[in-house]
Amino acid sequence: MTRTRRTTAVLAAATALLAGAAATPAVARPAVSAAATSCYGGATSHTYRYSAAAVEFGTYTTSSRCSDINIKLNTTASGVYLDACVVFVDHTTLCNHGNTYSTFGPQWATVATDVKDGTRFKLRVHAYDTDAQVVPFQLAY
Repeated sequence: MTRTRRTTAVLAAATALLAGAAATPAVARPAVSAAATSCYGGATSHTYRYSAAAVEFGTYTTSSRCSDINIKLNTTASGVYLDACVVFVDHTTLCNHGNTYSTFGPQWATVATDVKDGTRFKLRVHAYDTDAQVVPFQLAY
């Protein structure tokens, strides 16, 4: 009988706690500004035109809107890609990632990750192959 009373007391205490928690008002959360812009929502548009040598775009400055530097090709042509890298102009004249390029297509992809706000950079681009004659793209930073 002691066990039944103890179980009943524990259940009653738990019910009281839950009822009290339900009566506690929710913590107010700050409203999100309608003017807030997402990383990709603030992307800038550019056009790469085929060149045997790499083409540089910029100098740009990163913002708090994005923590990465991102690229997306705006083309419906299949098999069109660009090779790109980031040059942090205040520190070097070479590309990031050991002075190498990465290949990018029509999906959003990261050219440089975890970049501090206020970092100045250029985007260096060259054609993946001769299919990349005129390629519109977006850059989000």
